[in-house]
Amino acid sequence: MRINGRAETTAARREQIVGATIGVLAERGYAGTSFDAICEAAGLSSKRLISYHFQTKEELLAEVLRRVTADAAEFMRPALDAATGPAELLAAYITANLDFIAAQPDHVRAVQQIVFGAAPMPSEEADGAVVRLVGLFEEGQRTGAFRTFDSLLMAVTLRGAIDVAAGRLVAGADPKAYARELTEIFDRATRAELS
Repeated sequence: MRINGRAETTAARREQIVGATIGVLAERGYAGTSFDAICEAAGLSSKRLISYHFQTKEELLAEVLRRVTADAAEFMRPALDAATGPAELLAAYITANLDFIAAQPDHVRAVQQIVFGAAPMPSEEADGAVVRLVGLFEEGQRTGAFRTFDSLLMAVTLRGAIDVAAGRLVAGADPKAYARELTEIFDRATRAELS
């Protein structure tokens, strides 16, 4: 019982630190995200409480990236699970992704600050979304829903379009309008030509 209680306390403290780090990154930027600033935001009495859980700033920022990725996946899952067929799944992916960005601007700002701050980004987090999109595009090609094209190039292009849109959405642009336009663009770019 005590071990489980300790594990729960440790997990809760890590979550508290990661959540505070996201807020500090979003508000103060990469350069302003120090352990002191995180302590202040999290209401912690000492930096040692952070370094107990995360040995370096880079380790903490890697955890922030994992947390944002997990939060995005959880947010998007219902829309993706409800989609049937590759074209609908592609539209759901675009719309749910942009909805998440609009709903969680601090998450987006935090990731942008980590990337702009040149912090090392774990390759599995950076590449995972592209790999999943490649799988979606290849499945669409196998079933005849999508035309023949370079799946990796299309996946990277879509991720790039969403990443660029993120800055506009965080600044207050309409996610529904962006989703409609991006869905139309990528529907036209991927759909099988009718004979």
